[in-house]
Amino acid sequence: MSQTPGRESGGLPSAGSEIIDAVFAIYCPSLPVDHAFALSQAIQAELPWFAAEPGAGLHTVHGAASGSGWMRPEGGDAVLQLSRRARLALRLPLRRLDDAAALVGRSLDIAGHALRIDKLAPRPLSRITTLFSRCVLMPDCSDEIGFLRAATAQLDAYGIRPARVLCGRITPLATPARTYQTRSLMLAGLTREQSLAMQRDGLGEARTLGCGVFIPHKDIADLRPGSD
Repeated sequence: MSQTPGRESGGLPSAGSEIIDAVFAIYCPSLPVDHAFALSQAIQAELPWFAAEPGAGLHTVHGAASGSGWMRPEGGDAVLQLSRRARLALRLPLRRLDDAAALVGRSLDIAGHALRIDKLAPRPLSRITTLFSRCVLMPDCSDEIGFLRAATAQLDAYGIRPARVLCGRITPLATPARTYQTRSLMLAGLTREQSLAMQRDGLGEARTLGCGVFIPHKDIADLRPGSD
């Protein structure tokens, strides 16, 4: 398996492409904060097709959102304490849902932390028009201006021009080859069709390491009747 982040090239998929999130209940008291590479490798060991599957992506595991005095641990050896509500999710073509079910009942070793996988539930993509990705990896973009320029260029190539493109915190992503610097990114003011397209295709490199995978981010406009 390649240890270098990569991404298939090409434009947005057709409107008929069916992509879902395969969401697994897990039992895992703790994980390293930077667990993307170890988790991706463990999943690929169980699902050999995952890395080469177009449209496949990984949601890294997260604890409670920042707030009420809680802060995300920092540092290379930092450990994330997880609640029973934590979930593992894979973004996959619907046709791969039954194949992904092979994970149910397995216990994965994630850098010395045991992660047991329980029941699976499919979750459709959201129609919310504000999206957020915790980690986006753009090649050779170490500064914020270069990152935004590269992200905007890729969006332009897709014919997508959000009302707002906002980048946020830097998150390191360590692999045996090197440590990459990723940034969070919010896209606001999308159409529903653009939102679905971005969730299907992502942005930047290394989707199977959890990069460029977008999730809904509610704002006032998305709370109107008919939003989901």
